[in-house]
Order: sequence, then structure tokens, then C-alpha cells
Amino acid sequence: MITGILKLKKLLPLGCTALVLALAIPTTAAAQSFQTEQSSAETLSTIALSLEQAQQYAVDHNRTLKNASLDIRKAEATRWQNIASMLPQVNASGTYSNYFGYKMNLGGMSISMPPYAQLGITTSIALSGAQVVGAEISNISMKMADITLQQSEQQIKDQVKVLYYSALVSEESLVLLEENLASMNKLYEISQKSVDVGVSEQTAADQLKVQAATMATTINATKRSLEMIYNSLRLQLCVGADVEIRLTETLDDLMNIDKSNALMAEDFILDNNFSYQLLKKSTELTKKQVNLAAWAYGPTVSIAHQYTTKKYFSDEMTMNMTPPNMMNISLNIPIFSSGRTYNSVRAAKIAYQQQLNTLNNTEDNLMVQHRQLLYNLKSAMEKYDIQKQSVDVAKRVFDNIAKKYEYGISSSLDVTNSGTNLIAAQSSYVQSLLEIVNAQISLEQLLNK
Repeated sequence: MITGILKLKKLLPLGCTALVLALAIPTTAAAQSFQTEQSSAETLSTIALSLEQAQQYAVDHNRTLKNASLDIRKAEATRWQNIASMLPQVNASGTYSNYFGYKMNLGGMSISMPPYAQLGITTSIALSGAQVVGAEISNISMKMADITLQQSEQQIKDQVKVLYYSALVSEESLVLLEENLASMNKLYEISQKSVDVGVSEQTAADQLKVQAATMATTINATKRSLEMIYNSLRLQLCVGADVEIRLTETLDDLMNIDKSNALMAEDFILDNNFSYQLLKKSTELTKKQVNLAAWAYGPTVSIAHQYTTKKYFSDEMTMNMTPPNMMNISLNIPIFSSGRTYNSVRAAKIAYQQQLNTLNNTEDNLMVQHRQLLYNLKSAMEKYDIQKQSVDVAKRVFDNIAKKYEYGISSSLDVTNSGTNLIAAQSSYVQSLLEIVNAQISLEQLLNK
């Protein structure tokens, strides 16, 4: 399930709901096209984005994603570091020695020890199976870093999509609530006039007044929730708090039932899922750890050549016992380690078997999850159709009772009850919109679409 799932919180006993986000979303070259303006009234820069542009803008500017990209470069550097350990190494050294005129007496012969400078160049190479396995492990780590980068990019796009839809849904909810408030205020004015002329009781007008005040409170709460959504979107886009975001697409543009149906018809391919790809690479990595531990039994071959030259700073006769060229070949074969290597290999094999069990269990879980997400999306679509019809019916009922109330046929209680039912239907409709978005995004994440 994606992080930052939206929550609906009951705010009123009448069934009115306002969108309240509890999102903890990690903060993420310019989008394909966007407009930047200056607001003369508030001196706020404005950025206008479609959903696709907002997703691309977040990907291009998200700092967490930049760190994931740096992880790939770091893994690549580690890989080349392991490869370089199997290539020839060349070192040069230089020394200067001065014995301050000391002469060595050797069998009655005096040997001068003048000052001298010495230059040495050493070429060496050491090879073992562990180095080869280490390079393979580094290569797997680099591939895992690349998969993680792609997964992070997908999650960022999904989070932006949730926020984008949530903002549009909240704005539509505001429109519905404001229409309800206008109707309720009109009915209250009519009721109060009836009270003033003695045709109706004050309690009837007070009931409508309270419901109008309740709607106004709900509108204010929804506006605050909408600002929270835009603040989360600003964090996701990595823009300043004073930047005004304008969404250029509407719900009608984005709510595509055909797309949801096509998504449910998609076959689930395990290898396309980023989480499964990472787990497979992790299993492969664990297997390489077994090989790495086993190579502790293997030999290590080292070859080195050293060239040395001396320069004496005197014409006195002396004895030079330093050979100019020297080669060294060594073979190191482990014989007995008191069971340390054996138990190291044994522990690596157990870890690999555990990883295989985890991989098989994850395969089963993902298949079950796919079936559940299909069910969730289908249920959300059915609920959306029902709630959309319910809003239409509740709206017609409310308008009918409101007209009757104007002519004195219905009571204020009838108006209050129908208004409450309308708000409840609208709230359920808004919730059904969000359920479709969340169900669709969860399925897209699983299918990597």
C-alpha cells in the first residue's frame, strides 16, 4: 500500500465529512511545460501544472530521488574498486640515506658508506576466487540501487497523483457544500420573513439557521483541509511555501472508467513488480555470499616484481649488495582453520535457504494481493456509480422539499432532514472518488504500470 493514504474524518453529527489528510510524504530540470506568473495582489508566484507535469516536476526536483541516483554511482564506484583489486598494482618509493662518513670494517678491509639515493618500483598482482565473487556482489548491488531508484520514482509519481486527485475532490466538495449553503440561507431568509409576519414559528427559522451555520463550519474545515493538501503537494514538488499551485486538469478529465477496466484486465507478471525484483536480487546476493564464504578454502596467488636502482653521491669504493631486479611468486593455501570456515559456509547456506523461503512466500502473497486489489478496485467503481446516483436523487429530493417549504407545504424539519441526507450523500460520493483513486494507484504499483 502506498504511503500517504488519505483519511476521512467525521466532523459533524449530521453526517457531514471534510477531507483531512494525514500524509507523511518524503520531499522530492523543469517540467515539460508549465506557466509561471506573478500575482499582483499577493506577490505570489503561480505554477500551473497538469497531473503529468506535476509528476515529472516532482521527479526532477525531489531530493530523496537525487540521493537514490547517487546510490547508483556509489555502487558503481564500489564495483570498480573490487575489479581494480584484481588488476596489477604499481608502487614507487624513493629514499635518501647518509651515514656521515662512517666506514665499515670487514675482515681488515675498510668499506666506505657514502650517502646515496635509492629508487624502487614494485609491480604486483594478487588473485583469488573471493575477489571475483566480490566483484559479482558489487554488480548485483549496483542493479539493486537502480531498481530502488525506479521504485522511488514510481512512488513519488503515485504520491503526487494522490495529492492532485485529493485537491480536485476537495474543491468539488467545496462547490457542493457552498451550493447547499446558498440554498439553506435562502430558505432561512424565507422562514424568517414568515416568522416576521406571524405565519411561522421562530423555532422553524432557528433550525434552518443552525443547519446553515453547521454547513458554514464544514466549508471552513474543508478549506483548511484543502490547504493542507496543497502544502503537501508543495513539499512533494519542492517549491516554496509562498508558491501558489494551480491545477489545470479537472476530475472529469482524469476519471477514466475505461482505464480502470483495462487495468483490471492486465495480467500480473511478478518480474515487473519492483519489490519482487529487489527481493530476487537480494536472494541472488545471498547466494553469492555462500560462494564468497566457500572461497576461504581456496588458494591465493601473488606475483610481484621489484626494480631497484641506487645512486651514490661519492667516488669512494663501496659495496652495493642491492639487486636491481627481483621477482617473488607466492601461493597461499589454507589448511586448517579449526572449523571457522566450515561454520561460515554453513551459516551462509542457512541464510540463503531463509531467503529462498521468503522469496517463495512473497510470490504467494503478491498473487493474493493482486486478487484483493482487483476486488478493491471493482468494489470502488461499483460504489462510485451508486453514490453518484444517490447524490442526484438526494439533490432532487432536497430541491423538491425546498420548493414545497417556500409555498408552506413542507416543514422546516423536512428541509433539515433532506439537507442532512444530501450532505451525507455528497460526503459518501467524495469518499467513493478517493477510494477509486487509492485502489487504482495500489493496483498500478503492483503491476508497475
